[in-house]
Amino acid sequence: MFYNSKKPSIPTTPTSAGQPREGERLQNILAKRGVASRRHAAELIETGQVTVNGERILEPGFRAFPEKETICINGQPLPQEEERHRTVLFYKPRGLICSADNERGETVCDFMKPHFPERLVPVGRLDKESEGLLLMSNDGELTNIMTHPRYGHTKTYIARVAGRMEDHKIETLRSRLEIDGYVIEPVEVEVLKVGRDNTHKIAFTLSEGRNKQIRKMCSLAHFVVLELIRVRIGPLKICNMKPGEFRELTDAEVAELKNVKSRRT
Repeated sequence: MFYNSKKPSIPTTPTSAGQPREGERLQNILAKRGVASRRHAAELIETGQVTVNGERILEPGFRAFPEKETICINGQPLPQEEERHRTVLFYKPRGLICSADNERGETVCDFMKPHFPERLVPVGRLDKESEGLLLMSNDGELTNIMTHPRYGHTKTYIARVAGRMEDHKIETLRSRLEIDGYVIEPVEVEVLKVGRDNTHKIAFTLSEGRNKQIRKMCSLAHFVVLELIRVRIGPLKICNMKPGEFRELTDAEVAELKNVKSRRT
C-alpha cells in the first residue's frame, strides 16, 4: 500500500489534538499496524492524510484507541491486526542502502519486500559500501534494545586495510578518538593478519557505533579501508552465510537478545 507525502489540497478539519486524551499515540498505532515507520507515520499525520472518526489529525502525538475508533489513511481503514513480530538476520551485500527511502538507490527494505508480508526495517545501519550482518525487524522493543549502547550488544567487524603496519597506528585505533566532534569509547582492536603487500586484516569490536566509525578511525590512523564486513551482532555470528542470504531468528534467539534488558537496567 502506498501513501504519498504531499499535503492534500482539501482543507483540513480543526483537531482536538490539544485536548488531554487517553489512548495510544497515533504515530505508534500506524507503525505497529505496518503502515509505515514511525518517522514516515509522523509525516503522514502532519500532512493531513490521517483521520480519526472522520476528523483530520495533524499531531503525531494525538492519542487514540484503535480498537474503538475509526482510523483511516487517505480514506482507507487502518489494518485491524498488528503485524506479527518478525526479525530476520540478513547478510547485506555491498551496494544496498540501510534505509526505507529508496530515492538514493536500492535499499535493504526493497530487498526484503518480496520475501515477507511484514514491513521490516533495518536495526541500526551498515554503510552502502560495507557488507555483513544486519538485523531486519518490525519489533520496536528489540530495535530499541539492539541500538541503545546501554544494553551492551557489541558488534564485531573485520576490515581489510592498506597501509604500512606500525604499532603506533594500532594504539591510535585503540584510543579515545574524536570523530565528528564526538569522543568515541575505546574500541577492541585485534590484528588478524599482516600482509607483505601492506594490506592487512584487523578485527574491531564496538560497543557503540557512529556513522562510518571504523572507516574514519582507520583514516585517522593512516589506513585505507578496502573491505569492511560485520561478522557478529551480540551472540549472532556470520558462520557460513553469503551475501544476499537471510534467515528468520528463532523465538529463543529473540528472547536471548531481549534478556539483556533486565540485566542492564
